[in-house]
Amino acid sequence: MEYLILAGSNLNDPPARLAEVVQHLQKAGLPPLRSSALYRSAAWGYQSPHEFFNQAHILSSPQSPLHIFNVLMDIERRMGRQRSQEKGYTDRIIDLDILLAGQLVVNSDILVIPHPRMHLRRFALTPAAELAGSWIHPIYQLSVQELLNRCPDDAPVTTFTRT
Repeated sequence: MEYLILAGSNLNDPPARLAEVVQHLQKAGLPPLRSSALYRSAAWGYQSPHEFFNQAHILSSPQSPLHIFNVLMDIERRMGRQRSQEKGYTDRIIDLDILLAGQLVVNSDILVIPHPRMHLRRFALTPAAELAGSWIHPIYQLSVQELLNRCPDDAPVTTFTRT
C-alpha cells in the first residue's frame, strides 16, 4: 500500500529536521519513494513567531496503517517531540501525519485516515498535490489537487530553497 505522509517542523532548524525525518524513515525500512519540495507557511490555528516548514513523502509498505503510525510516533519521540496533554496547537520540533493510505478509511481512537483536517489546510495540500495530485480522497471523492483548488485556507504557502 502507498501512504502519503506529511512532515512539519517550526523549531530547531526545520529544514534540517525534515532531512532527519528521511534518514529515520530509511532506517525504519520505509525509504520515501518520492518527496516533495520544502514549503514554508505561517503557523496554522495559533500564533507563533516561528515559520513552519512542511514536506510530503510517499511511502510504500505492506504494513498496516497502525504499524506505520507507530513508526512515525517513534520517529517523533527519537527526534525529541514531547506531545502535550493540553488541547490546541503549539510549536514543535517535528510533526508526522498520515494524510492518505490509498483508498483506506480508518476511524479509531488512535488513528484517523484520511487525516480529518487535510482538506482545510493549504500547507498540507500544497506538498501533497505536488506528489499525489491525482490521488482520490476516499471520503470526499475529490482528487488532492481538487481539494487544494477548493481549500478555504488562503494563507500563503511558498517553496523554500536554501541560499
